[in-house]
Amino acid sequence: MKNRVLIVCFVGLACAAAAYGDDEPRPGGTADSAPIADPSQVGGEDASIVQVANLIYARVKSSKCFSDHFLVRADNESAISTSRRFHAVKLESDDVFQFPFVIMTGEGSFKMTDKERANLKQYCENGGFLLASAGCSSEEWDKSFRAELKQMWPDVELQPLPLSHAVFHTVSDIKDIRTKHGKPRPIEGISYNGKLVLIYSRDGLNNTANVRGCCCCGGNEIANAEEINVNILAYALAF
Repeated sequence: MKNRVLIVCFVGLACAAAAYGDDEPRPGGTADSAPIADPSQVGGEDASIVQVANLIYARVKSSKCFSDHFLVRADNESAISTSRRFHAVKLESDDVFQFPFVIMTGEGSFKMTDKERANLKQYCENGGFLLASAGCSSEEWDKSFRAELKQMWPDVELQPLPLSHAVFHTVSDIKDIRTKHGKPRPIEGISYNGKLVLIYSRDGLNNTANVRGCCCCGGNEIANAEEINVNILAYALAF
């Protein structure tokens, strides 16, 4: 499995790069070519290291309570070499196009800017992959996120992903989705030109147990989120 993931990882990155012209911004790249909010975070990774961005959106909202521990697990359990931490990136900046995989989460209502919507739409339609999650199953965030997607893709709906979908069978064989409270709601996705480009969980894939200073505050979370997030990363790079 590790060899297969390694091969398709680089094939996936090559395909994503091919979707852009020489003069267009594109997901992926080295730390040197990917400006981030705090230059001290740059780890000096070479070009083979997969960089993951943590989006700053609605101008000031951030995904501060989403664990990056799954990046370490992906590095240990597959042949995907990842940066060991997220890079904070403003969604309205063209810097976002330097990353093949981005995280977006939060709590409470929000409204994105026109530039942020345009960037996210272009990003997803040209090889990038978004993993979004309602922090602590925030109903307000869920409502805002769905409204933003409707503005970007008026004729497209989030679709439930069955456990038979390939995304649940890349690195680990996910047989069930377990939540801290009650029955889990389906993990959903959006496809563009036949390719899954966005995955969303309203129950939360944040894995706050591995985030310092964060908790679920009485909301719900997916208990096996870390394992699922590794699979999603592998799928995003492979297909």
